[in-house]
Amino acid sequence: MAVYKEQISVKSHGKTPTYVDITPQVKEAIEKSGIQNGICTVISPHTTCSVFFEEFVHDYNKDGDEFLQEDLNHVLEKIIPDQTSADIYVYPGEKHYEAVESWPNAEEYLPGGDRTALWNCDAHLKATLIGSSQVFEVDNGKLGVGTTGYVYFADFDRTRPRTRKCKIIVMGE
Repeated sequence: MAVYKEQISVKSHGKTPTYVDITPQVKEAIEKSGIQNGICTVISPHTTCSVFFEEFVHDYNKDGDEFLQEDLNHVLEKIIPDQTSADIYVYPGEKHYEAVESWPNAEEYLPGGDRTALWNCDAHLKATLIGSSQVFEVDNGKLGVGTTGYVYFADFDRTRPRTRKCKIIVMGE
């Protein structure tokens, strides 16, 4: 059995959840792997990000999100409201603030010492609910999904723009 690994970068914009169609990169990784039959696993190593499989939608809202993504945002907002104050969720607690403030790269997580940059409990919960990975069939060297099936990377953290990682692992023969 062969194993092929690749890491791609995904840019999030902050302010609202970021959705990125990574289907072309997944298909390219499968092609580069040379694997004809097996599985492809797509993983986000970030605790506020998810990987999911959904139908491609041809309609977009004013922010550039597909209509299904806009609907997903509305449903998730009903279940898990955005964290807009320290009082909405228990996380982050004082010990977490203090721990992050002690990190050598604290400025990356708390720009200017602004503790509101850690108000992302909703993003953690949404990513937990959606999941951080998906597994797909590799069939005859191709991504084994239907015509309208697309792979999306989502960053639910609205605190700031970031560059995120996504790992693609193809295994098989």
